[in-house]
Amino acid sequence: MRSTLLISPLTKLLPFNSAAQNTPAVDRRATELRHLNLIYTFKAPQTKEEWLNRAARLREQILVSAGLWPPPPKRSLDVDIFGKIDRGDHTVEKVYFESYPGFYVTGNLYRPKNVSERVPAVLVPHGHWLYGRLENQQLSSGPLLATHFAKLGFVAFAYDMVGFNDSAAISHSFMDHRQTFTRESLWGVNLLGLQLWNSIRAVDFLETLPEVDAERIGCTGESGGASQTFLLTAVDDRVKVSAPVSMISAKMQGGSLCENAPNLRIDTNNMEIAAMMAPRPMLMISATGDWTKNTLKFEYPAIRGVYQLFGAEDRLRVIHRDAPHNYNKANREAVYGLFLHWLQGRGEQTPIEETTNTVPKIIDQLVFYGRPRPANELNEQQLSDALIESARRRMSGAIPRDAFDLARFRDQYGPAFRCALMAEPPRPEEIVAGPIKAINTGKFRSESFALSRRGKGDLTPLMAWRPLRDAKETYTLIVAPYAAEVSQSLIESLIEEGHTVVVMKCFAGWANPADRTKVGFYTTYNRTDEANRVQDILTAIAYLKSLAGGAKLNVIGQGEAGLWTLLARGLAPQVDLMTVDVERFDNTSDEAFLKRLPIPGIRGAGDFMTAVLLAPLTPLVIHDTGEAFHAGEIAEAYRTLGKAGDLRIDRVKLSESQQVAIYKDPSMLSFPALTVGR
Repeated sequence: MRSTLLISPLTKLLPFNSAAQNTPAVDRRATELRHLNLIYTFKAPQTKEEWLNRAARLREQILVSAGLWPPPPKRSLDVDIFGKIDRGDHTVEKVYFESYPGFYVTGNLYRPKNVSERVPAVLVPHGHWLYGRLENQQLSSGPLLATHFAKLGFVAFAYDMVGFNDSAAISHSFMDHRQTFTRESLWGVNLLGLQLWNSIRAVDFLETLPEVDAERIGCTGESGGASQTFLLTAVDDRVKVSAPVSMISAKMQGGSLCENAPNLRIDTNNMEIAAMMAPRPMLMISATGDWTKNTLKFEYPAIRGVYQLFGAEDRLRVIHRDAPHNYNKANREAVYGLFLHWLQGRGEQTPIEETTNTVPKIIDQLVFYGRPRPANELNEQQLSDALIESARRRMSGAIPRDAFDLARFRDQYGPAFRCALMAEPPRPEEIVAGPIKAINTGKFRSESFALSRRGKGDLTPLMAWRPLRDAKETYTLIVAPYAAEVSQSLIESLIEEGHTVVVMKCFAGWANPADRTKVGFYTTYNRTDEANRVQDILTAIAYLKSLAGGAKLNVIGQGEAGLWTLLARGLAPQVDLMTVDVERFDNTSDEAFLKRLPIPGIRGAGDFMTAVLLAPLTPLVIHDTGEAFHAGEIAEAYRTLGKAGDLRIDRVKLSESQQVAIYKDPSMLSFPALTVGR
């Protein structure tokens, strides 16, 4: 009967080959739940270069979270503008265009009359008011806002949130992920992504208008419209001036589906996202009667810290009023003054008084009132299917055929893969190791310890066995499901070959899974257990690489952990030889991912194919594929890129002796009994 070594959770820790350091007693990831109403902090980095690097990573995170990286193709907008209303000094028209094939942006276009030269333009997204873009009351009026922009010489486009007014084909609860992880979450298809893409395409639309100066485009919205504003400005530098109203807060990040995409606010918050506007001019407007009541004390100084890095403090302003949640007349008038200053060259930024309180009738503003909806318009399921199929085609077309293609693929899909997992190997100085014990036997030295990353509060227990004599310059890391039991015979066989063997215990999971259902949008603010396990593997590999120096590093992924290990390969430092058991996982099935690898965006990022192609094409063994795990494209990529001899794929599970034989003699990678899976 095979003996086993039990690997238990560790609390007192000894560093492996280094001086003792402090590690946490408990893994913070298992007990601390982040959510939209948590009080967050943000402090600007020390240098502008640090901020620019951070902002670039955040931009990728936002776009991947929204399902917009790699960017979808921009097809013709097929704009339809009609129903002009002449209002003396300006006109109001109805507009719709396709942001995706069969998915339409709807709204009203306000244009000044008698224009002799190009003029600035403004996007006007709205908040969650009952009448959306058509809301016209004391607390907020989208029509009056757009009207006065036009009267002041701006082109203004007021457009619908998804599910409001004319945007009726798709509901505002599209693919609800508040409590349930969905197929769409795997592909990055979500409501926030639809609205952010609509905003990006709305900028494209404004640039097509002959009277618009594309270098002078601004954006302003309130509440959920403010969320749209600062998300757009974070990813699209074409917006030169912004005024997000009644939204940026340390204590409430946005309660709607359209403000919470999976992975969006992991390790970040709205203050940091809004700060990505720097150094472009921005006006923050807040109120005592909503979640922005502490803006003067917290949010404004935090964001101002980023503007100071650019020497651009004069480009950030704040207005704080004793008022309820609003975009009222006084605030609109302040925004006109700001936009006139920065986009029309007005010397001062003082408010501009509104000169009318009349707007067109609602039925005269509705795009599809008395007009048939587009014949090709998609419903929710059709749109979801179309977006997922488009992502599949883009991925298939991007698979590299040569070294040039490989570099391009890595540029396209590397950020998507990293941001889906929200993981990366830590630098050696970021890793903390702590002691427990060391035991010498006649054959080897055993050490137990754990790793943590500075400031992260994570805890990854490991056990190591080092030969006392005849040690090779080889480290072999074994990753098993939860490391509950690892075969002692495998460990001893590798030790006999002179390997230093390290067995790790991946993240065990959230301490009380039921707690996750108590907050909405769990995946917007927290990594999934599976993503945390991938991070643990990356941390262990990075640590061993720092110890190994020029020594070889091998990795064995056993059972379910083989899937986590193969994903980690895509972000890890170079591994000399990796063997992974994929347990006949069906990597073509969304249902299989939902059951075993529910990681936001992982399918859209290319999952295992991307993991293999991002890594150096060093020797790799994938076994126990059965008929389920399709590895044909991986094999083709290795062959095309001249590395066919470094890949072995077996339909059956390799025995311990077969695995040890490969580590003893890598030429066994291509021995005659090789059976290649599909």
